[in-house]
Amino acid sequence: MADSVSAAVAEAHSSEWAFVLAATARVAADLDLAEDCVQDAYAKALVHWREQGVPRRPGAWLTTVATRRALELRRRADVAQRKLPLLMPDPVEDSNGVFPDDRLRLVFTCCHPALAQEAQIALTLRLVCGLSSAEIARAFLVKEATMQARITRAKHKISRSGIPYRIPRRPDLPERIDAVLDVVHLVYTAGHTAADGEGLTRPDLARRGIDLARMMRLLLPDSGEAAGLLALLVLTEARQAARVDDGGRLVLMEDQDRSLWDRELIDEGLALVREALSRSVGRFGLMAAIAAVHAEAERWEDTDWAEILGLYDVLLARWPSPVVALNRVVALSYVAGPEAALAELTDDPALSTYPYLASTRAELLWRTGRVEEARAAYEEALAFTSNAVEAEFLQRRITRGA
Repeated sequence: MADSVSAAVAEAHSSEWAFVLAATARVAADLDLAEDCVQDAYAKALVHWREQGVPRRPGAWLTTVATRRALELRRRADVAQRKLPLLMPDPVEDSNGVFPDDRLRLVFTCCHPALAQEAQIALTLRLVCGLSSAEIARAFLVKEATMQARITRAKHKISRSGIPYRIPRRPDLPERIDAVLDVVHLVYTAGHTAADGEGLTRPDLARRGIDLARMMRLLLPDSGEAAGLLALLVLTEARQAARVDDGGRLVLMEDQDRSLWDRELIDEGLALVREALSRSVGRFGLMAAIAAVHAEAERWEDTDWAEILGLYDVLLARWPSPVVALNRVVALSYVAGPEAALAELTDDPALSTYPYLASTRAELLWRTGRVEEARAAYEEALAFTSNAVEAEFLQRRITRGA
């Protein structure tokens, strides 16, 4: 019984945390108070559910306990007049009934533009995903005290600046949605390929990114970009099992065993791409469309590079960035050849320490037969790489054919 209750509480933490905290924050009018009350509710669940059984709606039970505790503590501390305005939902936006879910208020508060992006990510993982400071610190390879201080500063800034606990007004909504989706994308990217450490990935962080993308898709069902982001993430995640071999060594897409790709995720992603592009041609929709072309190719040789290049042309024209330009060069190399790609390779200072610029140059040089120049470029990429799996791959490239 004890194990089944613990499992039920863990499942409720995973699936209901954001809903419970968001609803409690609306009552508590203070993020720290709300978080304390929610943690207390989960602790109470471990005791009460053993005695009374797991409720039919665990999330509703937890929300009731947490919000009652918040109201009780507010009355005791007499904080209503002092702090209530800071997190009051906006009556204009709330009255129209378009966004009834409190979780959106929580997400938009965590991702408010007044906060630094690293703070937005940390707060989103802490408050929306329910990760502990220790878990977030491990994910980003910093000390727990450092991460806790970062989260605390962000919460204090919300209080001091009077950042509202609300959905942005309609004129500001498109820009703010893009910022939120950027944070979700960064969470997944940090898990898909770890910046540092011994493993290629941080699976828990990647999973959290997909969970957040699913939440945004649920909360913003009319947003083509929310659908596009989820499509991009599931299509990328579908290749996960083939990215390393049995010895833990990196495998490039051209050499991957595509039978290991997750067909269920691919089918989901392809359907989402169609939906996203039927609503709007957005940045994440285009990136997902590129991932879809790869997913539809049964073999590397079947990849439609001309279509990928065309999609990158549109993406670069509408949302120019050095990384998009670099990825476009890779596609160009398979359409017009490596020499043509080298001629267009960016020298943008923003990518001066970006290892994938050097490794891309190295691959192109190798394909043109300029072996020694390629090795020098691989060595440059290695100097900027902290991930052990990628570093081992680059070292193999350096010694290739020696």
